Amino acid sequence: MDLVAVDIGGTHARFALAQVDAAGAITLGEPETLHTVDHASFQTAWEDFRRRMGGSLPRAVSMAIAGPVGGDVIRFTNNPWIIRPALVKEKLGVDRFTLVNDFAAVAHAVARADDSQFLHLAGPDQPLGQDGTISVIGPGTGLGVAHLWRSGAQYRVQATEGGHIDFAPLDTIEDAILARLRRRHNRVSIERVVAGPGIVDIYQALAAMEHRAVPECDAIDIWTTGTSGEDSLAAAAVDRFCLSLGSVAGDITLAQGGFAGVVIAGGLGYRIRDTLLSSGFAQRFRAKGRFESLMASIPVKLIVHPQPGLFGAAAAYVSEHGAV
Repeated sequence: MDLVAVDIGGTHARFALAQVDAAGAITLGEPETLHTVDHASFQTAWEDFRRRMGGSLPRAVSMAIAGPVGGDVIRFTNNPWIIRPALVKEKLGVDRFTLVNDFAAVAHAVARADDSQFLHLAGPDQPLGQDGTISVIGPGTGLGVAHLWRSGAQYRVQATEGGHIDFAPLDTIEDAILARLRRRHNRVSIERVVAGPGIVDIYQALAAMEHRAVPECDAIDIWTTGTSGEDSLAAAAVDRFCLSLGSVAGDITLAQGGFAGVVIAGGLGYRIRDTLLSSGFAQRFRAKGRFESLMASIPVKLIVHPQPGLFGAAAAYVSEHGAV
């Protein structure tokens, strides 16, 4: 069976052709990445991809969407596109489709990926548990959160909007970051801090603490100069981001009961993997008071599959429709 897998985030829409054999094994073709700002709608992006593929596509599609999935109109969290499920078959020229939250798709990928697709970050260096709940957290343009429960080969995925819970500072530096954000937002969610764009507010808050006048920088510049060590203040901002991500990942794990393991996903997580390993991420993940020993017993991994969203979208289609 052939299908189109799509992973739509706030910044990029990724497309790939996928083949599924009779046993349900998935093979992805080379992905095509389109910028969401370059297309007026998902349909025009689909038509662009179709042209790139020679003018025809399989009549099945699975779409991983950055935002809540359900209702008559699906709105994306971090881009202005909308999808009307009732019109998908007509507008795209398909017979069957699956719509899944983007981090539910990543959770499908986590459930199906083998051990070689994970890099160890913290806790015991052992595989993710085969029984129980696994928490999946991913910083990118936003902060994706999902979890999966599995028992042997069987699993179930649950999308969440956990990226929008309240940010809880743990020290005076994080108090300063929160105070800066509160000047613009009545309520500050963890996504304001531990998603890619949050590095700008972290950087500016650190500069204000040191009474520095720094030029306006975009997130890409800060990530680049911070991870390279070229700018010591940017490096401090990146390290603070990793600390906060560790705290958030631990909080979500406690809330979800993700004691079979935790997976960090998302493009940003992969790009800063070396920084995460050398940062205070692991210490902050464990630092949960009376539950520190429990947190220390949980394997924390980074998924290194090159396209977990696309692979997971295809897996979600197979889960819904089967392999034929």
